[in-house]
Amino acid sequence: ARYRADGVIDYAGRIDHQVKIRGLRIELGEIEARLLELPSVQEAVVLAQDGPSGKQLVGYVVPADSTQDEGALRDSLREALKAGLPDYMVPAHLLLLDKLPVTPNGKLDRKALPQPDASQTQGEYIAPQRELEQQIAAIWADVLKLERVGLGDNFFELGGHSLLATSVIVRIREQVGVVAELKELFEFPVLADFSRQLEARTPLVDSTQDQLARSLALLDSLSMDELDELIS
Repeated sequence: ARYRADGVIDYAGRIDHQVKIRGLRIELGEIEARLLELPSVQEAVVLAQDGPSGKQLVGYVVPADSTQDEGALRDSLREALKAGLPDYMVPAHLLLLDKLPVTPNGKLDRKALPQPDASQTQGEYIAPQRELEQQIAAIWADVLKLERVGLGDNFFELGGHSLLATSVIVRIREQVGVVAELKELFEFPVLADFSRQLEARTPLVDSTQDQLARSLALLDSLSMDELDELIS
């Protein structure tokens, strides 16, 4: 902050890069420090960027070995962060860069860092085939604000977080008629694995509307004699 000539204090901002996301205060420097401890990371910076459901954490990483498989590296980085940080401090996106952008005087140019794009974390599209897979894929795509989601896509790598995961679980119950637990989405974040986990799940009791439709269909199949017997 700084004093103006008239004695009023102007607030200039924070210098510790602390942010608040979904009511939780997060020190970005702590996440950066965890990344820099890893031998596979040469440089790293973490920002809070706008996402489909508000602010989300985005990690920018310059790998120590540029020849390493990007998908495998992201997975290893995410697992390492989960081992030492709570879930809400694990970036929704991890973008791999050749180098971090700098200003003319050599300082990190945060404004020049690219915005996250979920398509960057999506692999080759594998279309859902079974009905349950298609239903869940449609729910994920709607919640994550994506055009489509494939069988190999990871919910959290696409920008999902605990609040969006809760929304997915509620929608699956309401739209698919299957009860899924929140922890299952964290344990099986890939669409194919998550769908397989729910395949053997017993559907909920049909809604009143479905029961009525079934009853009408049954009545329509009865003969006049059967109807008379039923009424009597």
